[in-house]
Amino acid sequence: MSTSLIDLLVEDGIATLTFNRPDKRNAMSDDMRAEFIVALERVQADKAIRALVLTGAGKGFCAGGDIAGMERRMSAPTGEIAFNGWHRQQRVHYTQTLLHTMPKPVIAAVNGAASGLGADTALACDFIIASDAASFSWSYIHRGIVPDGGGMYFLPRRVGLAKAKELIFSGRKVEAEEALQLGIVDRRSDAEGLLAEAQRWAAEMSRGSPTALALGKTILNQSFELSSHQVFAQGSQAQGICYTSTEHRESVMTFLAKTGANKESAQ
Repeated sequence: MSTSLIDLLVEDGIATLTFNRPDKRNAMSDDMRAEFIVALERVQADKAIRALVLTGAGKGFCAGGDIAGMERRMSAPTGEIAFNGWHRQQRVHYTQTLLHTMPKPVIAAVNGAASGLGADTALACDFIIASDAASFSWSYIHRGIVPDGGGMYFLPRRVGLAKAKELIFSGRKVEAEEALQLGIVDRRSDAEGLLAEAQRWAAEMSRGSPTALALGKTILNQSFELSSHQVFAQGSQAQGICYTSTEHRESVMTFLAKTGANKESAQ
């Protein structure tokens, strides 16, 4: 049995990262976040890994922040609470940014409850597939705080501003079927087939040129904030890089060779 808080398995170019605190519903502790960062940095740097699938061990995906960490924060001297909180936020934001800007497709396979930071973590992925047992809640309001894992950025982009406000202000639970209808979830699966389907989807999304995928994702992630002129400009720069890539050259040469053969056979 693994003693790691984060399990990372790579098979056929697809990395599967599993939150491994099932007894705590995979709540994110400081130690778990440290392992999470190391795993994400490895996936980001390894060119042999084409895509990442994120899931949770046991019945939950991620229950959010660890209660023990909250207790430590409350017991800190008054004069240190703000700076300690700021330092923690830097780690949270670094982790979420690593996930969001990963230069390859990332799929969250949500197997159970995704609450607070867990829900934000799913949103930081490119795609979300959920089992029938999955649920989502931005429950920060119940602790007197605001979403700090990107929910205020990602959620309006999936469900619209008014619905995002409703979900964040109420902190209510969203079951899998409603999540699919709202656009929080992209696909649903039964519990038994969830991980395998997520891995198949990851393989499908990562068949193309890694260069084109990385550059395209980088621009798409900014497209709501950029003007059309800026998107065109960044696209032009990206295309210039793609023109020099091995994948582009090989695909064009293969296409030309096939076209030439077809012309000869038609004569």
